[in-house]
Formats: sequence, structure tokens, C-alpha cells
Amino acid sequence: MSENGFLFRFRDGQTYMDTWPERKELAPMFPEQRVIKATKFAVKVMPAVAVISVLTQMVFNNTAGLPQAIIIALFAISMPLQGFWWLGNRANTKLPPALASWYRELYQKIIESGAALEPMKSQPRYKELANILNKAFKQLDKTALERWF
Repeated sequence: MSENGFLFRFRDGQTYMDTWPERKELAPMFPEQRVIKATKFAVKVMPAVAVISVLTQMVFNNTAGLPQAIIIALFAISMPLQGFWWLGNRANTKLPPALASWYRELYQKIIESGAALEPMKSQPRYKELANILNKAFKQLDKTALERWF
């Protein structure tokens, strides 16, 4: 069970990012795919942007521009953290009623196909939906998923 602490949101965001199925069928319905893509890009690129912004000012001996470069560096470093924070909040958000019923339908389909799952949650969150979607895409054939996608 996840905690509600500050750092746990980042960890939940990373876990949710790894759990969410990156399928083109889900892209029009959920913003997760775009946020995950932007966060992965920010993790790769923004540390370099931060270092380059500070080092450029230092190389050219521009001490007057160094405070602005440090602010830019801090902003660049915060970009991936913002993505992880958003994903962590989203993972722990309870599903709206329409998505909760969709979660239950998918759960029943997977159980009917003979797969073993953890017990169904009475108030599912987005992280449970991500787990169910992963199972559905792995275990159900395309004809079983046609109704939704």
C-alpha cells in the first residue's frame, strides 16, 4: 500500500509509468501516454540542459548571467519531477464511475478466460486499471477486446 508522503508520489509515478500499457488504442482516451513520453524525454534531456546552461555562463566568465542560468537549470531539473508527480497523483486517483464499470467488465472478461487475478477492488484507482489493461492486452484475444477498442 502506498503512502501519502511527498516522496511516495514520485515513486508511485515511476511505478505507474512502468505499469501503464503504451498502446495506441489507449492514446485517444487517456493522457498518460503523452505524459509518460514527455517525462521519459525530460529524464534524458533536461539534466544536460541544466548543466549546459550553467557551464556556458561559467566558460564565458559571465558572472552576471550565472543566477539566471541557475534558475533555468533548476527549472530544467524540475521537469521530470513534475511528470513523476503528475503520474503519482494520477495513479492514486479513484476511477470515475464510467471507468470503474469498464474496469469491472475487463476484470470479469479476464476471469472468464481462466486467468488468476488479485481480488477486484471496490473503489479502483488508475493504477489498478493499468494492471487490468496490461493483463487484458496480454491474455485476451483481439475479438474479446473489439468492444472497447
